[in-house]
Amino acid sequence: MTINDIKNQPQPAAEPGPNTSSVGPAGPGTATLEKDTARLGTGQPGTTKMQKRVLLGGSIGQFIEFYDFTLYGLTAVIFSQLFFPGSNPVAALLATFATFGVAFVVRPIGGLFFGALGDRIGRRRVLTITLVAIGGATALMGLLPTYGQIGAWAPALLVLCRLVQGFSAGGESVGAPSFVFEHAPVNKRGFWLNITIAATALPSVVAGTMILVLSQSMPNEAFMAWGWRLPFLLALPLALFGVWIRSRTVESDSFNEAKAARTKEFSPVREAFRENRLRMVQVIFVMGLTAMGFYFLSAYFVSYVQTTGHLSREQSLMVNAAALALYAILLPIGGRLGDRFGRKPMLIVGSLALAILSVPSFMLVTSGSLPLALLGQSLFVVALCIYGGGCYTFFVEIFTTRTRFTSAAISYNGAYALFGGTAPFIGTALVGGTGVPHAPGFYMAAAAVVVLLLVLFTKVPETRGRMG
Repeated sequence: MTINDIKNQPQPAAEPGPNTSSVGPAGPGTATLEKDTARLGTGQPGTTKMQKRVLLGGSIGQFIEFYDFTLYGLTAVIFSQLFFPGSNPVAALLATFATFGVAFVVRPIGGLFFGALGDRIGRRRVLTITLVAIGGATALMGLLPTYGQIGAWAPALLVLCRLVQGFSAGGESVGAPSFVFEHAPVNKRGFWLNITIAATALPSVVAGTMILVLSQSMPNEAFMAWGWRLPFLLALPLALFGVWIRSRTVESDSFNEAKAARTKEFSPVREAFRENRLRMVQVIFVMGLTAMGFYFLSAYFVSYVQTTGHLSREQSLMVNAAALALYAILLPIGGRLGDRFGRKPMLIVGSLALAILSVPSFMLVTSGSLPLALLGQSLFVVALCIYGGGCYTFFVEIFTTRTRFTSAAISYNGAYALFGGTAPFIGTALVGGTGVPHAPGFYMAAAAVVVLLLVLFTKVPETRGRMG
């Protein structure tokens, strides 16, 4: 479908929008929406208010989702002491990271459920459900009694909360990028998508800073008793704020057109597997590498630097916050480069950079030196952002609008379940089993080599500029 095709097609009736300039047969807000979409179709410079609102809503939703998710990784050492007590601290930490991985086991199921629902009823409605669910589960984690108070019920309830988080994140993590993608200008898709994804790094900076301030401003006994709970309780009001922002958006024209063209027998799951089997496998491997890297960075390094690099909790949080802030700055730049040079070149250069830099980065991270630990995480971030300049647009751009949410959700969440959720556990096990502090770096480098070969020698397409 070309831009001219879009201009010549009749506009479907839109959902009522917040800016109601007139009331016509299609309902309030239609005139405003038609004005916005006409401007997009004719290629006028700039972006509409609705597009900006979608970008803001998508970014805020991603921020809240990953704020909820990364809090657990940042407080892993605390959870291991309060919910998995034992004589062996390594075993307790392994149990904590196993619980971290549980959320990723159900992410594909949540992705399948919310993806099919989103392709049927729309992205916006589904994103309201997912945001409330993940915010409520995270706030509940902040209210849970510890092992010392209720025994084995404490880790059981913690696992239940993680399951709710994972199920809802399976829809949120793909629905928000898909929603933004379908509203974005074609020549800025990579930039817009990576702004949205960059919002997933900021929660670790915010949450890490909150934990750092709380831990330094109160006695350790008070922090371990109730201080660590405060960032978790903040999740619910944040989620409600995100829902309010998203209530002021509408579905994209491409989704409305796809919905109008479908038949009564339309099954998003059946169509996704029939049309996109090979593409979904490609996305699993392509996104698996960035999933592994991101969760090493955002959920593992804080505990890793404390237990293996022997820095303090405050030093570990400071270094990781700085690295994630750098990630949030560089990732949109990677997306801009992807818009200029294409998704596939960024995947090739990025996976090569990860293959070369992972082992040196992990060696620096575990050096025991604060400046070297920061340098190691920064090198790792640069490689991840080069790769992210291709992968974060590729995983939604490769699918057509009619099954985009379902296809991307299944493959994306499958990748994060297989490679992202297991990364902290495997990293901890590799260090414990080999006695080599930088052993996880070899694991990361090997995965990068596999993906590099996949991109070079299989039919991974260039997707830049595709119309849905």
